[in-house]
Amino acid sequence: MKLELGFIEIKDIQFSNESKVENGTLFINADAVKEFVYQDDDVKACVKSVSFDIAKPGESVRITPVKDVIEPRVKVEGPGGEFPGVIAKVDTVGSGKTHVLRGMAIVTAGPIVGFQEGIIDMTGPGADYTPFSKLNNLVMVCQPVEGVHQHEYEHAVRIAGLRAATFVGELGRNVTPDESKTYETLGIREGLEKYPNLPRVGYVHMLQSQGLLHDTYVYGVDAKRTLTTIIYPTETMDGAIISGNCVSACDKNTTYHHQNNPVVADLFEQHGKTLNYVCNIITNENVYLADKQRSSDWSAKLCRLLDLDGVIVSQEGFGNPDTDLIMNTKKIEQVGVKTTIITDEYAGQDGKSQSLADADPLADAVVTGGNANMPIVLPKLDKVIGTLDYVDKIAGGHAGSLRPDGSIEAELQVITGATNEMGFNRLSAR
Repeated sequence: MKLELGFIEIKDIQFSNESKVENGTLFINADAVKEFVYQDDDVKACVKSVSFDIAKPGESVRITPVKDVIEPRVKVEGPGGEFPGVIAKVDTVGSGKTHVLRGMAIVTAGPIVGFQEGIIDMTGPGADYTPFSKLNNLVMVCQPVEGVHQHEYEHAVRIAGLRAATFVGELGRNVTPDESKTYETLGIREGLEKYPNLPRVGYVHMLQSQGLLHDTYVYGVDAKRTLTTIIYPTETMDGAIISGNCVSACDKNTTYHHQNNPVVADLFEQHGKTLNYVCNIITNENVYLADKQRSSDWSAKLCRLLDLDGVIVSQEGFGNPDTDLIMNTKKIEQVGVKTTIITDEYAGQDGKSQSLADADPLADAVVTGGNANMPIVLPKLDKVIGTLDYVDKIAGGHAGSLRPDGSIEAELQVITGATNEMGFNRLSAR
């Protein structure tokens, strides 16, 4: 399967009477976006109001509580459309040509759905820990209808964000990209014939699916309702997987993370050079032991069936999902396939506690995204998009996190993307 991504660099966002992309600037009519968003019945029923704001790199702006981050894209050639099974029809994506509005994102914010939502600072020490501080962000603040249930509100805000991204992405349909890159995954036999001497490598992509607002969607289907399966890497790059969860902000995989998965990008960079990138294996992170056993058994079975030499395994979340991570790793190693884990740590504020809730001697190649419990102080910024009402309540905060002077004392956990377990963050170890 072959996918061409055409990258349109967005260097600025401005509100305007006309929505268009011109000379690297996104001009946006907020009323037109709002009208498009409210064409969805669930948004009408659950979201009382929507307002838009703009946050640019280096500005003294804090966005909170952040729900999702989405990169606007549009399918210009080939089957499928944006966010298949949710916005577009359920056609297989991952081939043809897609235009990407790079350098910007849609950020959804507003009163919390669940307590695990986060902060994006556009300047200061907090900005150093999130990749989203480097983007031009069109922020959509949603206010819930009074009395709406949490799961209904989450669904409506998720759809609102995806619809806004679809509207904005469409503006790039007829724009000539600044750069284009092509990605291709060969069939099993074709790959063996073309790269007979290269190690066969796959990616075991664990999807958060614990329920209770901890959900990931694949072609519109909640991952907890699926079995471990194979997916083309280009499907992931083309919007097949979206976020619907409220796990701790630091290691939440937003929709933007899925669209720009760095494991996929880095494996493609080495494809045909140092390795043969065979496929992605997507598997869920359920709560019950039987589900964990089933999913990890299938992960190992597929790795062996595909005769893989090695895999990268990434997880999302911590605690309960650590069990899935270790079960996957142990069983895959036992069928003769080498593994490398990407995770993060909850090692206490002093860094001396056990980093993961589970462990095994076979899990001996580990990449860490950092310690989510590390204390941090975020200074008061000039502008808040959203509300500070929940800073003391979100995961990583505590009673008194919001100081009288407007600064925030909390754990790194509160910053969106700070310890991301795909490695899409700004922390490293030396």
